[in-house]
Amino acid sequence: MTGRPDERVDIERRRLLTAAGRGGVALAAGVMLMLVPPPVSVVAAAATAGASNKVRWGLLIDTGKCADGCDVCVSACRTENGWGGSGNLETDPQWIRTVTVKNPNSGSQVSVPVMCQHCAEPPCVDVCPTGASFKRADGIVLVDKHACIGCRYCMMACPYKARSFVHEAVTDQKPYAPRGQGTVEGCTFCVHRLDAGGTPACVEACGASAGGAMMFGDLNDPDSAIAREVTRLVTTRIRADLGLDPGVHYRGI
Repeated sequence: MTGRPDERVDIERRRLLTAAGRGGVALAAGVMLMLVPPPVSVVAAAATAGASNKVRWGLLIDTGKCADGCDVCVSACRTENGWGGSGNLETDPQWIRTVTVKNPNSGSQVSVPVMCQHCAEPPCVDVCPTGASFKRADGIVLVDKHACIGCRYCMMACPYKARSFVHEAVTDQKPYAPRGQGTVEGCTFCVHRLDAGGTPACVEACGASAGGAMMFGDLNDPDSAIAREVTRLVTTRIRADLGLDPGVHYRGI
């Protein structure tokens, strides 16, 4: 490089500013790409195709009918959807789990099944950068495994800890419940059963061999059994104060 020292400094300064400018343009472009809503994938579109906003699927759980230690609903979900476990609560999937809730004043306690609450305003959908987390018109919140990049933002956003990350390779998948290593998953209300006119596996199993604590149906239909019960009874929704409008109601907590 030739010229006076101050000229050389000016040349280097211009080079640095030019490089910084290019970097700023690239950064701005990246930010713009993040702000543009991702396209709806074919899988998500197909999963939503048969849903209607006239319906709001919901679940009512009467914890007074949940026997201490009963895990019929958990076993039914595991069998139906093909998620297993090694006994490691840190890494095992938990589409549904039972939580013991204890009253510190009376000492009484109940076993509470907890799963995705299928919120009307789901925070998991709000934070998903790819559109993998989405809500169907009928209120069911799902994950499109083809679009999920495993960032786990949805897991951090969910106040119910209702989603799991698939750490290990998956084998023997159910064709109606795709799973994949490096993706996030959670309760689907057994959407494959609903679309075929059935009910979630947990609800069916609870009614057949446990206490019949679970009632499933259309919350928007005033003549449905669940809508009548939610209107008649005093029910609770977990963290109702967050304004997420969960589709799962509880009695007895």
